[in-house]
Amino acid sequence: MEFMRVKLTLTEDILGTASANPEIHAEYIASKGPDAQSVKEEVEAIGADAVLEKGMTVFPLDEDGDPMLWDYQIKGFFKDTAGMLKKVSGTISSGVKAYKKEIDGLFFIKERRIKIHNADEITICQRPLRAQTAQGERVALTSSESIPAGAWLEFTVICMRKGDMKLVREWLDYGKYRGLGQWRNSGKGRFSWEELHAWTDEDGDADLYD
Repeated sequence: MEFMRVKLTLTEDILGTASANPEIHAEYIASKGPDAQSVKEEVEAIGADAVLEKGMTVFPLDEDGDPMLWDYQIKGFFKDTAGMLKKVSGTISSGVKAYKKEIDGLFFIKERRIKIHNADEITICQRPLRAQTAQGERVALTSSESIPAGAWLEFTVICMRKGDMKLVREWLDYGKYRGLGQWRNSGKGRFSWEELHAWTDEDGDADLYD
């Protein structure tokens, strides 16, 4: 196995993705988690105060009350990025078959909860949503919690198959164009990254950063 500790630094604001309505979050968003216990954890992490703003998307909170991301959100970024880069000739990702299955089974994030550091100022981003319906175009306003550029997060990537970390590096490089969280197409959630440490299970420190 290969391991890499990375640090992401936001270059644009990131928007929260968890519905402030616990029932909606449990049914539609937390269902992406691996099991029923993870759904319970995620609904609890929204926080009781968030129920007051049911139309809003928010950041889940860790045990210290700090905003965070879940591990599967990083893997979701990997899948989204691999799908795009697969279409680009000359990229490493263009040679990966069944990339979603590969990421599900061979790439993991060691930390379940990933704290967003330096997130002292959380503001609200409100934007219009447009949709074409049988009655014509409909426009609604949606709101999300927003953490400004400069905040950062650290996590450890695990690759089950040696040699695959080059894919992760390529995917993380893509974060300068398309990032994490809501409204990514507008540039929200973009980031730069740095490699803090890389090692293999043969190095004898597989449990580093417990």
